Amino acid sequence: MATPFNIEFLDHVALRVRDLAVSMRWYEEVLGLTPYKLPEWGDYPVFMLAGKTGIALFPAQGERSPGEETSRKPGIDHFAFQVTREEYEKAKRWFKELGLPYEEQDHHYFLSVYLKDPDGHTAELTTLVVKEEEFYLP
Repeated sequence: MATPFNIEFLDHVALRVRDLAVSMRWYEEVLGLTPYKLPEWGDYPVFMLAGKTGIALFPAQGERSPGEETSRKPGIDHFAFQVTREEYEKAKRWFKELGLPYEEQDHHYFLSVYLKDPDGHTAELTTLVVKEEEFYLP
């Protein structure tokens, strides 16, 4: 079924990990991902990037992340698709039309909506609100 909005690409998958430093080292040394911390966000998440996509590492016992209610166990926290700002607004209208509950958050660089799939997995749609050069590595 076609939706009234379009997804650009998979932005990130968020993982809860037992040891942030060990995981960062593994993803950097084994997969060649580049660690990237956002000073406005504190110590985590730590993004491990390959271009504009990657993973976001959260400590398994850390604070609740957006859209997450109870799990603190290691595993997949959520997945995120990037959309343009226009498509982001279309998606919110669509979710309202469908009567789907969602949570919206301002992440300084991004705006995001979080919603649950039928199995309880958290899906995120995110849109960049600053220039690409201000967020993505050269």
